[in-house]
Amino acid sequence: MIDNQASRAALIAAGRRMQALGFAAGSDGNLSVRLPNGNLLVTPSGFAKGDLSAAQLLTVTPNGESLPPSHAAQVGLRPSSELSLHLEAYRQRPDIAAVIHAHPPLAIACTVAAISLAGEQLPEIIYHLGAIPTAPYATPGTPEGAVAIRDLILSHDALMLARHGSVTVGRDPQQALMRLEWVEQAARILLAVRQATGRDATPLPAEDVATLRAMRTQSRL
Repeated sequence: MIDNQASRAALIAAGRRMQALGFAAGSDGNLSVRLPNGNLLVTPSGFAKGDLSAAQLLTVTPNGESLPPSHAAQVGLRPSSELSLHLEAYRQRPDIAAVIHAHPPLAIACTVAAISLAGEQLPEIIYHLGAIPTAPYATPGTPEGAVAIRDLILSHDALMLARHGSVTVGRDPQQALMRLEWVEQAARILLAVRQATGRDATPLPAEDVATLRAMRTQSRL
């Protein structure tokens, strides 16, 4: 787990790339990092993630209580409205130190069009993510999001909230962002298959899936 200064730099870099890739329009999306002392660095509400400075990142306790501002740039700011979603991911996953909630447009389109990202069609997704399930719709900015991901986040590093956005986790913001990129890439491919053929992509043979899952397990040891 990286220290406060390095965590701030990593979070800012991930936010800039997330916005540059089109995964967060306007002030959409939010990012967080778990610090060595258990507190969290979180992005403030109402800012484009590509425009934030390290000084604007807020610190909250594991229970979501805001700590007093440590910099003038934090005065008057409040944590993201999706803080409860981040807190739930950290509660369920002591192995992670970063959470990214984004709005990747093609992945969201898949949830609207009932195109499952949890299938076994793409070898890279099976190897890197295992699967990308979709949690039930939850009203954005409410505690419903935490309830929706509670069970799924236990065994998945990437998931979708129906009609809303994605949640990806990792050991640091870079890994969580990489997983977000794989989510959108899977959506791009599966949407292209349906557009080209009028059908959903067919799954890989069971033996190939088993091989990929074994490779994934080995790589995580």
